[in-house]
Amino acid sequence: MAKKKKDFYTIGVTGGIGSGKSTVADMFSRLGIPVLSADTLSKEISATDVSVRKKLAALLGPESYNSEGKLNTAYAASRIFSNTALRKKVEAILHPAVKAEISRRTDLLKEAGHSMAVVEAALVYESGMEKYLDAVIVVDAVESIRVRRVQERDHSGEKDIHVRMRAQSDPQRTAAKGDYVIANNGSFEELEEKVKLLFSVFQKLTNEE
Repeated sequence: MAKKKKDFYTIGVTGGIGSGKSTVADMFSRLGIPVLSADTLSKEISATDVSVRKKLAALLGPESYNSEGKLNTAYAASRIFSNTALRKKVEAILHPAVKAEISRRTDLLKEAGHSMAVVEAALVYESGMEKYLDAVIVVDAVESIRVRRVQERDHSGEKDIHVRMRAQSDPQRTAAKGDYVIANNGSFEELEEKVKLLFSVFQKLTNEE
């Protein structure tokens, strides 16, 4: 649990598919905290980093990139979600590059005078990113709610959603590792109140108050 006062706090927000971690990150953003999305950075790096592009294309095949030079995420997902060994190889290529970029951007935020930053990432513990974070918030919800959310968002079939869930870490184990856990089984307003409460906690742990 992060308790010591610091000039700058880096806060991880993680959770399984359909948990609502992106919604939580967006709420922090609206409260004025810069948010770095590991998924967004991963897509940027896979498109712009020549070394990463070559490694991913060699691993996943030429179909993994579209005519605009961007990673074909649907194709890549169809390959890696059902192949644990392949997924780990892809992660071994992307995770170091993403962590380096997050470190670079948090340094820039510190220099700009910010006191906090949120890092939204599905694989905080799997990638070892928690070592670079001052606190980790785990967002969780019961499985039936998570499935419904993904169906409404992506129009995915329940079978495909469960395949994606099985490719992720067990939610209970992830929650046990977190510094803070948000149960997101209720309304948007209830979730917002929980985020505001944590925001006040982090304010007290920085020099903002």
